[in-house]
Amino acid sequence: MYVIILFYHVILTHSLYRPSSWWGWWPSWRPTSMSRLKSTEAKILSRIQNDLWSRYVTLPNQDRIWTLTLTNKTARKAAEHGQMLPSPIAPKKTPLVMVHGFGGGVGLWIRNLDALSGSRPVHAFDLLGFGRSSRPGFPTDAALAEEQFVKSIELWRECVGLENMILLGHSLGGYLATSYAIQHPSRVTHLILVDPWGFPERHQPGVENPDRQGPDVVKRPPLPRWVKVLASVVSLFNPLAVIRAAGPWGPGLVNRFRPDFKRKFEELFDDDTMTQYIYHCNAQNPSGEVGFRAMSESLGWAKRPMLQRVHLLPPSMPLTLLYGARSWVDSASGEQVAKIRGRTATRTVMIDDASHHVYADKPEDFNRVVRNICNLVD
Repeated sequence: MYVIILFYHVILTHSLYRPSSWWGWWPSWRPTSMSRLKSTEAKILSRIQNDLWSRYVTLPNQDRIWTLTLTNKTARKAAEHGQMLPSPIAPKKTPLVMVHGFGGGVGLWIRNLDALSGSRPVHAFDLLGFGRSSRPGFPTDAALAEEQFVKSIELWRECVGLENMILLGHSLGGYLATSYAIQHPSRVTHLILVDPWGFPERHQPGVENPDRQGPDVVKRPPLPRWVKVLASVVSLFNPLAVIRAAGPWGPGLVNRFRPDFKRKFEELFDDDTMTQYIYHCNAQNPSGEVGFRAMSESLGWAKRPMLQRVHLLPPSMPLTLLYGARSWVDSASGEQVAKIRGRTATRTVMIDDASHHVYADKPEDFNRVVRNICNLVD
């Protein structure tokens, strides 16, 4: 077994960490390209009804952030004809900025963009190193990798010209949105975290967690040894290495292991559009996932847990945490955040029958909650 692991380590290291190495001569190995990602995304975005402006925002360092901006079509038509804008459609409302999670992209918000842009501008962008955005190198130090993500968000804000925003982040996007809000609090009027990754501290073996004790707490059995061994092997590579290593079998692999993505969007697409989108987003040369790997430990714990820093958010900054009731993310972190910050400015909302991808599982409930939060801002 050790020989097999060593063999795959050598092959994957050369093929995935060194795209210009000997493996690069076989371009057809992975049936993907930026043009295929572009065409798949265009099919997804064709379902949008409101006015859509999609473009690259070029940062001062020449990195490019793929960006969508949506505005209400009714408001535009009324303005063109000099008509009074009916409530709740009003100009100059605080924009909503949406930050996707690990391995995602702007296309995953397709069930939310129209509904949320009814009364205010909505911006969604591909995180640096993901989707159609630039794929630069990332440092292996956790703090430096996090800072590169956060700096790109701030440079993007400056280039787009936003004074402040309602900032919403899902999963990894929630972690980065929190880090951004800590560093640039004057730019965030309300922080919305959707099933955020990276908040709890990793519990050491044999150390009791006082927040998870009591007669009603179910004690889970320890992980089997084979799971720990597998996790150790996987941690040697980038998280999405298997998709690229699978070559022509990669799209089928995504379909097999993530059939839920097809079901979540079946009302919009009756084919493999969404799983193809996930594949093309993640079969490109690794970049953002290198940064994520630098920030995470085995089994997905954050090296720099956000619970250790959430007290740095201004006490007056409103914060809402949304969790899926069936998600693998432990909502207990939300309760800990409320204890740390105080419950006046912090609220936790549970969405029934939703998994980690709350926005796609229960889009009506998700959109309603987010709209209500936005309406409280202005």
